[in-house]
Amino acid sequence: MERNLSQKDSQIIRIVMYGPESTGKTTLARQLAAHYNTSWVPEYMRLYLEDKVVDPEGELVSYEELMPIAEGQMLMENTRLQQAKTFLFCDTNLLELEVYATYYFGKSPKELTTFALKNVYELYVLTHIDVPWEIDAFRDRPEDREAMFDLFEQRLIDANKPYIIAKGDEQNRLDFVIDHIGSLFLDNKIV
Repeated sequence: MERNLSQKDSQIIRIVMYGPESTGKTTLARQLAAHYNTSWVPEYMRLYLEDKVVDPEGELVSYEELMPIAEGQMLMENTRLQQAKTFLFCDTNLLELEVYATYYFGKSPKELTTFALKNVYELYVLTHIDVPWEIDAFRDRPEDREAMFDLFEQRLIDANKPYIIAKGDEQNRLDFVIDHIGSLFLDNKIV
């Protein structure tokens, strides 16, 4: 299992878009990757669900599917890492999947929690709920956005992960994160 949930070693700086659904994570990851001319990692669960026949009466994802989804996410991340230049922008990670597992099922698989905490991202960009909810087949519970945001932020605090909160419209978020990346990684000559 460790082989399937571990990050590959690299000098690439990993930055993850993290937070509740429909808060602009995908848009921001794409924009940052374009700005820095590098790779980004899509959310594997969305790709997984697009290929799955979903029972309209059942859950979108079962508890048993969490580990294959986690493995798929890490496979995509490790594959895209090989194409990245300086930065790799991830649209979600295992910590996000762990938060959802706990929220929907009341628990998370032990291996998922272990690697959610073990894998390292130099920065988490927590996306705020101040953007309009966009309905799609895989999103539910728009009324829980504030509670979900609080759960995501508390998990970062509990796990002592470095994070910033991206708020505002697309351009404000992009500018804010670029400025923060510059001050953290480029101005200080870490890269």
